[in-house]
Amino acid sequence: MIRQNLVLHQDLELPTISKFMKDASERSFDIASSHPNPLIVSAVSHEHRLRISSVERPRNILSGPSDAITVKVEEVIEVNNIAIDWK
Repeated sequence: MIRQNLVLHQDLELPTISKFMKDASERSFDIASSHPNPLIVSAVSHEHRLRISSVERPRNILSGPSDAITVKVEEVIEVNNIAIDWK
């Protein structure tokens, strides 16, 4: 007889994946807060700034015009490909 995952989790008193990950994250942050390295402790108290809108995300990175470095790299790659084809 096949039982649903929810029933198995309830019967065996297993946490769901999201609950397990949340608990593991909380344990990790609790351990890190008392770590001797101050950089690790500062990472615990870091608060991420939430994005208000998706306008902040640059969408033109892949489709925008190439910068000078990218143009030079593409030229070098093209020259190398021509040299390989010439051999």
